[in-house]
Amino acid sequence: MRHRHSDVGLAVKRLQHRHHRAFSRALAPLGLSLVQWDTLRHLRRNPDASLHDLAVLTFQTDQSFGSLATRMANRGLIERIPGPGRAVRHRLTEEGERLLVAGQELADGVLNASFQNLTEEQLDQLGDLLDLVLGPDPTA
Repeated sequence: MRHRHSDVGLAVKRLQHRHHRAFSRALAPLGLSLVQWDTLRHLRRNPDASLHDLAVLTFQTDQSFGSLATRMANRGLIERIPGPGRAVRHRLTEEGERLLVAGQELADGVLNASFQNLTEEQLDQLGDLLDLVLGPDPTA
């Protein structure tokens, strides 16, 4: 069966939407939204990231991420540290790290359930195909 580009694009979007809903349900008992957990995840990978860098990584505007970062700092999940000039850097706190780890276990459960019908080879093939599609951005 041949798949049209539009059908594949829609299927990717539907899977993403399903994952977002499932992540939101799974993370709710921790008091985390998906974007908060994603911020913690990116901060672990990118310590001392700027507000702008984190906004890009989490698909937010600088303004909306600034509000989110303030709320997360007030809650003790991240620290905001002055950088050079007017730059502000961000770091995980111990509480942020604790919730990141707990959230990762929940996220892993969501993804394991989502891909449970794929063999290891099929999962690898899907990953390879997505890597190929997500290669260099032709619009950048």
